[in-house]
Amino acid sequence: MKGLREIRKNKKLNQLQVAMALNISREALSHYETGKREPSLSLLVQMSKYFNVSIHFLITGEEFKKK
Repeated sequence: MKGLREIRKNKKLNQLQVAMALNISREALSHYETGKREPSLSLLVQMSKYFNVSIHFLITGEEFKKK
């Protein structure tokens, strides 16, 4: 989840702010950012909508490019 931490920091949000908006614990968000846990597909969709980025970006930290 390389992109999750990156987008959160770019938007100048702390973990608690994002966790509260997504209705998860700050600890859970921290685990997602560090790769200790993987979010469910529904949570990935929710994160994608919240940050207005693709799920691909949240996971890889890179924009999806067609070949």
